[in-house]
Amino acid sequence: MNLSRIFILRPIATSLLMVALFLSGLLGYRYLPVAALPQIDYPTIQVQTLYPGGSPDVMASVITAPLERQFGIMPGLVQMSSLSSAGASVVTLQFDLAIALDVAEQEVQAAINAANNLLPSDLPSPPVYNKVNPADPPVITLAVTSDAMPLTRLEDLVDTRMAQKISQVPGVGLVTLSGGQRPAVRVQVNPKALANAGLTLADVRTAIAKANVNDAKGSFDGPERASTIDSNDQLTSADAYADAIIGYRDGGPLRLRDVAEVVEGAENARLAAYVAGEGTPFRPAIVLSVQRQPGANVIGVADRVLQLLPVLKQTLPGNVDVRVVTDRTTTIRATVHDVQLELLLAVGLVIWVIWLFLRNARATVIPALAVPLSLVGTLGVMHLAGYSLNNLTLMALVIATGFVVDDAIVVIENISRYLEQGQKPVQAALTGAGQIGFTIISLTISLVAVLIPLLFMGDVVGRLFREFAVTLAVTILISAVISLTLTPMLCAVMLRPGQHAQQQESGRFFTRLLAWYEEKLDWVLRHQSITLAVAVGTLVLTVLLYAGVPKGFFPVQDTGVIQGMAEAPQDTSFEAMAGRQRQLAEVILQDPAVESVVFFVGVDGINQSMGTSRLSIELKPLEDRDARAPVIARRIMEKAVALPGMTLYMQPVQDLTIEDRISRTQYQFTVEALDRDQLDAWIPRIVNALAQRPELEMVTSDYQSPGRMAWLNINRDAAGRLGISMSAIDNALYDALGQRLISTIFTQTNQYKVVLETAPRFRLGPQSMENIYVAGGDGKPVPLTSLATLEERPVRLSIARQGQFPVATISFNVANGSSLGAAVKALKATEDELSLPAALRTQLQGAANAFATSTDNQVWLILAAVITMYIVLGVLYESYVHPVTILSTLPSAGVGALLALIVADMDLGVVGIIGIILLIGIVKKNAIMMIDFALEAERSEGKEPLAAIRQACLLRLRPILMTTMAALLGALPLMLGWGMGAELRRPLGVTMVGGLIFSQALTLFTTPVIYLWFDRVGRRFRGGKAQSFGPGQEHSHGEERGLKVPGREARP
Repeated sequence: MNLSRIFILRPIATSLLMVALFLSGLLGYRYLPVAALPQIDYPTIQVQTLYPGGSPDVMASVITAPLERQFGIMPGLVQMSSLSSAGASVVTLQFDLAIALDVAEQEVQAAINAANNLLPSDLPSPPVYNKVNPADPPVITLAVTSDAMPLTRLEDLVDTRMAQKISQVPGVGLVTLSGGQRPAVRVQVNPKALANAGLTLADVRTAIAKANVNDAKGSFDGPERASTIDSNDQLTSADAYADAIIGYRDGGPLRLRDVAEVVEGAENARLAAYVAGEGTPFRPAIVLSVQRQPGANVIGVADRVLQLLPVLKQTLPGNVDVRVVTDRTTTIRATVHDVQLELLLAVGLVIWVIWLFLRNARATVIPALAVPLSLVGTLGVMHLAGYSLNNLTLMALVIATGFVVDDAIVVIENISRYLEQGQKPVQAALTGAGQIGFTIISLTISLVAVLIPLLFMGDVVGRLFREFAVTLAVTILISAVISLTLTPMLCAVMLRPGQHAQQQESGRFFTRLLAWYEEKLDWVLRHQSITLAVAVGTLVLTVLLYAGVPKGFFPVQDTGVIQGMAEAPQDTSFEAMAGRQRQLAEVILQDPAVESVVFFVGVDGINQSMGTSRLSIELKPLEDRDARAPVIARRIMEKAVALPGMTLYMQPVQDLTIEDRISRTQYQFTVEALDRDQLDAWIPRIVNALAQRPELEMVTSDYQSPGRMAWLNINRDAAGRLGISMSAIDNALYDALGQRLISTIFTQTNQYKVVLETAPRFRLGPQSMENIYVAGGDGKPVPLTSLATLEERPVRLSIARQGQFPVATISFNVANGSSLGAAVKALKATEDELSLPAALRTQLQGAANAFATSTDNQVWLILAAVITMYIVLGVLYESYVHPVTILSTLPSAGVGALLALIVADMDLGVVGIIGIILLIGIVKKNAIMMIDFALEAERSEGKEPLAAIRQACLLRLRPILMTTMAALLGALPLMLGWGMGAELRRPLGVTMVGGLIFSQALTLFTTPVIYLWFDRVGRRFRGGKAQSFGPGQEHSHGEERGLKVPGREARP
């Protein structure tokens, strides 16, 4: 059956169908979203609860534990981790990939509702959940500054006019306002003056709560008129609060101003953000960080926010400056643009190869049309499948450029031979296309089959490469359709017999090459045992190289943003830490590659303590700097060593974020224990042991050295005698030192808090405890020091848990010259050496865990690809033997790919494995083309195997070289990759180019020898008479082999 016949005879219908395919692809391209990588985020939800003044232990037991108890019973929860620090509890919930984010959201809300009755009654606001992964860096960071406006007023403007509007943008998961400065009325009490008046802070708190109300009051509804009722029951300014009466002394009113200073300030005075950059001095700012929902398109979210920005700026006063400090999408757009250029280069190189071999403009145009048609047609299918234009799908299209011309080249080459024999163009097209149809189908099916295992890769890596595999498969299938329809039709219309005579004259180089190949092939056929030994040697070498090559996961990308953490001694105060950021800024901005830097100081749910700050550095565009992000991060850290008492950790932000927590260095490893004492004992030992390993560097832990705690030892007997309860003592301490929120001011646009505390001079250190009074049973103030003694103790300033158990996260970088595979082995070896107790549970997290999972699957993945290929080829050829001959070409490709990676000093990561799997699909084409023609020569011309395979090798040399060169030049732009994101693409190009060059050189000689060896074995197996194979022997047994290849016509 000739599939191409109807298309050759109906050229107008064929051309119009191709135009329709092209237009549908262009239409799909218009609607394709752009992204860095396919969307594979774990559904992640973060629950945050703020309780100002709460110590880490109080937060962990009173807030985090009841919430964890309810979250722990949710179905589909993969991992739950929590961090309790001073005044903040953050629980991060990571769900299974199969669970929809909206379903997870409903479960979380139900769990929060169930835990509500166990949470403290004076919690200022209930737990708030956000659909956001805390480890996913902000899509956009905005810094808002003003020279003429106090920061509290600025924060209010940004909160009411910008943050709310940006939060409404589809795809935005969380808008975080950093820098504290939320407006509030701060009541700063003089405790001694208050005690002299016979009052305590509890009296002030009660008086303010009663003086500031805004409740329903009813209305009048008379016979004629109705009127509503309102009053001046709410206090709205610091002056109004200062005038509030809190009691009477000597017959006169005692106003708040008599015992306290009432000021307008910030709700939390221990939070700040700073911004610095080229042309911008180090200064406080309000920083807006926009994070996306898991699964939302990064560029789509950023575009919508940036479109909204000019509108929002118009609502702000003219003296307010809004700057985009970091924009992750700039580098993503640059990456996609660079891949698109590489795609165009690949198309150009492939078309040049065709012209080089055919030396005929008309013959070159035909396969050259197949390339854009296949690629553009695929874009339409990508749109229907809901894919995006990202690094991986574009890589698939670049690689496909080399594949899609193969089929067209094979068809044209075959039709050309019939034209040279003097057939008319239409007849030549009908005969040539009909004869080659089965080869095209077998080439295509076997190439698509090799991608099937990629679809079954598990977990994150599988999700990641599904789009790659499907995009490539669709392109290959479309190219096969074009090769069986458009290509033979164009051959019938455009090619003429006379042109091929000229073409042969111009192809002197190829004639010389053919003569050289014929000479070497005859030598190889005379020395078959040597060639077989070489083939076996490559198989052994492949196994050895695979065992020895360094293993990795994903290359470290340069996204133009570096995130960091700065650590000072854990008892560092807020003011001291804020001062140190200025020194850090000076060091960082000395680097010529840095554009700007933002610092976040204070405990905000991400920073564990006052002694930890985090920072985000925006780098200049790639062409304006001298190095890539990892190098820049390393040299800034080296400079920061000079700062006394400060340690700086930095890592480049990655497009692929699998982690669910922020760590100091790149890869994470958790240690869970039954209690904190075990962590105290073991974590320093584990960190020290790992730091000695040459495979790792910058080994650190979030299990910080203890800070200071003032421990109050209350004499309960004395307290009971004076009628003072523990609750009253806790309240007295909270009122004085906890920035307690005691009342709310309601306005039309926002709500503001009233903060109670003692004046700053009465809370400078533990010695200030003598200024705190608590009401006795008779209502008179009693100094707290008469009831309690004070001692200083060490304390953890943050409590981390995973699955409700205490946990420490150890993070590390891979040392220069090492690999992630070696680092993970070093971890396991260190665990074994230390003989950790059974109660400690260790687990790799995030990217390191995904690497360990993918490494286990690598060998199985390659095996699955080979077995799939064998089955498909066995079905196509109705033979058990010939698929083995075809697959014998694979080890040479493996050797070439692995050697290329070693020479290029690259790890064998996920991208390299994909390259090797694609090589399995490409290199077997050469063998298929040889064996197809040899079998046909044996059957239809009665040739003996040696003559048949020799003729096949010589006849198919040109198309084999053309298809290999096309695939090689398609991958070359990826190997030479430049610009943003090249780190991700280069391993694919290196494996493909290395594998193709090496396998091409070998398989042209090994395949015919293996074919003959199997033929010999087959005859012996069938009990036939053993015969030696040498030139000149005439023995035909094509018929006895019984290998019928369907869909062929006998060659004339």
